[in-house]
Amino acid sequence: MSDRRAVTVRIAGEEHAIRSSAPPEYTRECARLVDERINEIRRRSGLVEGHRAAILAALSITDEFYQAREELERLREQVSARAGDLSRRIDEALASD
Repeated sequence: MSDRRAVTVRIAGEEHAIRSSAPPEYTRECARLVDERINEIRRRSGLVEGHRAAILAALSITDEFYQAREELERLREQVSARAGDLSRRIDEALASD
């Protein structure tokens, strides 16, 4: 038995039934982001064709995803370096006692 359920969302003026195992609120929020990005691209560029706006929206969202992933990796490296430094300092302090 599948725990996937259909959620109806509106993207670029069209209704879509999305089947997902994610909570309906999450699916709606994802659809809202896509819809907002398509509308933003249409406003900024004057682009009327839905499929082109959708492609540009997908590229924009993907770019944000890659930038966030790079930032996350950079922060993980910083935390790891700081934790290593702190561990070394604690070991040194304990050894000097």
